[in-house]
Amino acid sequence: MVSALGRANMVHVYNCHPFTSQQIVQVEQEPGLVCCGGGALFVVATGGCKVEAYSLEKEGCPLICRFATMGTVRSIQHSKIGDYLVTIEEKNNATYLRAYTNWRYQAEEKARVGVRLLGHLLRGASVWGGVQMEIIEIPLAERPVAMACCSISGDLLVGCENTLVLFTLRRQNQQNLGQQNLQSPWPNTQQSCSQSQGQTSTQNLSVLDFERSVILHLPKMTPKQVALCGGYVAVQGELEVLVLKLEAALMPVTIDPSSETSKNADFLEEQGDFLLVPRHQELLGNRAKDCDIPVSIEKTGLEDRGQYTLSYILFRRFSPEFFQGCSVEEMHLHSLQLYSMFTSNQSASQDEPACVFCFFSLPTAGYLYSLKGGVELLSAYQYPEKVLQAVLTDHLLHVITKSALQCFTVRCAAVAARIEDPYIDTTMKACPPCSLEVCALRMQLFIGLRSVCVYGRHVVLLSAADTETPEETERSTPRRGFELKENDMLAGFFLAMGINPATTPALENLLSRPFLSRKWTISSPKETSSAGHGWNLYVVDTVSPLTLYQEMVEYSQRYAETNPQAQSLRHLLSEAHLLLRASLLQTSEQQQSSGSDAAESLQTHSGGAAQSDRQELEEAFRQNCAQLGDCFSRGSQKDCHLALPYYRMSGLSVIEVMSRNRPLPSSLHYGPGFLFYLKHYMLEEVDQSLGQEAADEVVDIFSQSEPSMIVSVCASPCMINVNPARTLQILQHMEDTAGVSVPLTITMATMMLRLGNVPQFTELLERHAEMLLVYGFIEEPRLLLHGRRGDQHMQIHPTTLARQLANSQAGLLVAAMVALHENNKVQLEQADHIFKELGCENSLQVDFWEAMLMASSQDAVIQELLFRVASVYIDRLTNSVAAPKHKSLKSSDDLINSCSHYGALYPWLTVLNPAHTTNSQHQEALHKLQSLLCGPSLSLGSVVPLLEQLSEETLWGFSLHLLCTTRRGQYSSSIEQLLDRCPQAIIAYANHQLQDKHMALWWQKLLPELCNRTRAASDNRILLGALKETLVVVAMETSPAEFLELIPDDGTASYFLPHLLTCSQRHFLA
Repeated sequence: MVSALGRANMVHVYNCHPFTSQQIVQVEQEPGLVCCGGGALFVVATGGCKVEAYSLEKEGCPLICRFATMGTVRSIQHSKIGDYLVTIEEKNNATYLRAYTNWRYQAEEKARVGVRLLGHLLRGASVWGGVQMEIIEIPLAERPVAMACCSISGDLLVGCENTLVLFTLRRQNQQNLGQQNLQSPWPNTQQSCSQSQGQTSTQNLSVLDFERSVILHLPKMTPKQVALCGGYVAVQGELEVLVLKLEAALMPVTIDPSSETSKNADFLEEQGDFLLVPRHQELLGNRAKDCDIPVSIEKTGLEDRGQYTLSYILFRRFSPEFFQGCSVEEMHLHSLQLYSMFTSNQSASQDEPACVFCFFSLPTAGYLYSLKGGVELLSAYQYPEKVLQAVLTDHLLHVITKSALQCFTVRCAAVAARIEDPYIDTTMKACPPCSLEVCALRMQLFIGLRSVCVYGRHVVLLSAADTETPEETERSTPRRGFELKENDMLAGFFLAMGINPATTPALENLLSRPFLSRKWTISSPKETSSAGHGWNLYVVDTVSPLTLYQEMVEYSQRYAETNPQAQSLRHLLSEAHLLLRASLLQTSEQQQSSGSDAAESLQTHSGGAAQSDRQELEEAFRQNCAQLGDCFSRGSQKDCHLALPYYRMSGLSVIEVMSRNRPLPSSLHYGPGFLFYLKHYMLEEVDQSLGQEAADEVVDIFSQSEPSMIVSVCASPCMINVNPARTLQILQHMEDTAGVSVPLTITMATMMLRLGNVPQFTELLERHAEMLLVYGFIEEPRLLLHGRRGDQHMQIHPTTLARQLANSQAGLLVAAMVALHENNKVQLEQADHIFKELGCENSLQVDFWEAMLMASSQDAVIQELLFRVASVYIDRLTNSVAAPKHKSLKSSDDLINSCSHYGALYPWLTVLNPAHTTNSQHQEALHKLQSLLCGPSLSLGSVVPLLEQLSEETLWGFSLHLLCTTRRGQYSSSIEQLLDRCPQAIIAYANHQLQDKHMALWWQKLLPELCNRTRAASDNRILLGALKETLVVVAMETSPAEFLELIPDDGTASYFLPHLLTCSQRHFLA
């Protein structure tokens, strides 16, 4: 059964019972105040001055101890950190704040009690004995009205008339009682001051004390309740809530108290003249500082221990006319609470909480906010009737009305899960949204409920009613009376919401059932009448999260059988998911040492820290993910994408998911979520291969539901075992119906290749031009490459088609690999790995690099490739590698004509490289390397070390070294080397290299060198010819006077005179 409350937010109601048992605490006097913590229930009798502690962890809640207080207790709180009690007491019309430490020692009936002031430690035999309770008097300048203990640090926050006072918890060990133990101020350090419960040994005795660390002034707000958690401070007035964040600061904050005082005076004056009705306000995050509640920090005189800064986090104000159903006098806030949660990878004793939540409630509605990582309203709870008090826990929100206890679900786990795991809300993992509508579980009726407190799975209820009222008479009726009362209450609940149960068969069925079930027990009428009083103190145990989850799953089967796509089924499974997540977030370390009552109780009762129980929770979590995956796989198109992450978290194999999603006989269609999951699975690089039967079923699914995906499906690595003949028939049918496409043709060719029909394979590929086939590979790269998950990176492997192309159509394979790289489908290292697996690292791989130089525009890639190809060319010239199996796809002339990185060979190189002096492959490598050195792109510094292994004894080796010398600009040295080794090339070298700014080297270097060498070898015709050509150039470029200066003194006049005449004639004409 599910229904909606007719309010602002939808509230689902499920007939799931969150309670398992109940017991009555045997208290002699009527309780006035109750609180719980540390495994104990603390009871203060009405108007009394005595505290009784009962054990919540033992059957029957036996008495632990009782001790007297120094005044009448008006308020009491327990701190998990330090295991101390703090009270607000009255005596002789004065109000006091006191802390009670070592209270457990009273169980040993020891009468010694030490009383001291704050900061004054007791000394002497009483302390060295270490077995007595201490009462710490905490003086205050104003009357305390509220207090709260931090569940993380154990610090104490006290609310007075217009101030908040923060006391930091300190711990002194017995060995240093004579010394002052200073610790870093909260909140930077979170000290665990916990004492072992019931410890009587004095060796590690810790003496607790408090230190006033900061005072906050709120002149325009009177605190009614306060809360403290991890640096967050919350204060609640009649109709307003303010949340602040206190942080340590190096420099003190300057506050002008006079201005605050004047503002407060003006405010009071305005109040006296006018009736001010506050307007509704909600200010979140940085906007909260715009509220009209000024807050100032007062110095405490402990500046050397750190200062504090505060920031506004949340402000919420309600106006009286905003509500309906209650009188204005009844409208006031209550149940203020700050609640923290830690993720599984945190240490609660060392880290700040991952999440901090703020809850507060009106009689008609409750509000839950998330404070860390951005302030956000998570849930707004609309109550069916006036709520007196509410308590927030990890799993549930417990609320009491005058006559019922009810539980609502919470969204804390959804927030914590997203902080813990960044992969949530991706295709990898999912979690129900934080905005998921809340639900109410089945309520339990009581009479005259007054207050509630929670410790773990124990819900403590205080009820009080007039024994002469009709409710007391009804309480004494048999069990059937309880059932009728409960059914009438639920019927009235639905009528109040505008829902008539008589018109809804599901509601009538629900109301006709008895609600008291399981281990739920109620005290007999005899016990109640014999007590002779109108009050009771109940301890109600909630079921374990796993048990409640199992009941939700059983309940959800009704929806699954009638309507698998019902929204209620999805919502109920989402509630069960969050229930399990909240349990899994609690690690063993947190349950043992964190400041979480719920964690401590779960450790004791449900064994959440035990490995076996955690494995059971994880198994239930996987089952729930599978059920949610089933819901979203058949759901609407809007949320179908969630089937993928839920199925992934379930751990189901693709075959198991397929078996869960076969179409029903009434419908031959597959759900959109299942198709989305299967499509992503096919598109991923997975190691697991499907069997032939499963692979054929996948082909059938997509051929029927989404034919456009059939090529991608067939190219998936997991489809390697698909039946090629059967798949080829399906592909041919698609071609006949949808038309010819390049990827489809390549896929058909692949199936032909698997069948061993190479001629038909070649015929299919020849249908399209090579460039169109390249475009087909760009569209579906997995036709060539398959990826598999390695240790750290994706490992790429060639397909059968790639191996065939390497042997038969190498040019197509290289062109496809270049296109894939340029379209970011494959990386350079992955492409190298492919060619190595193909055994083509010295042939096709070099062709790929050369092709990449023609296509790539990335400078880093170009320089890397230039170095690689230059290294290969040098290795081939030195015969250090085996000759390539195949002839290069591109010759040196092809590269020079099509690639700008390869330059045209200098003319003088033809003199140094006579044709047909070496084999063709050697000649090809030499020309490509020379072309690179003649080009503009190769970095000379990177290849010079490699060139050193080449000898200069051969002319081709000498040419390479000469190219490097020339590239460095060492022309004088090059001229000398060339005249020594190959003077017939000097004029060609000079005509090409000695131009423009280097023209002067003709007469400054080349002419003197030739004159000297000719003088020594006058019959050398090569030198004489070179000298003659040089004089012609010099005569054209110099003046007659300069030419005369260049003629050697011992030169023959008849030899130089014609050149001088030519120079003079040119000069005269100019």
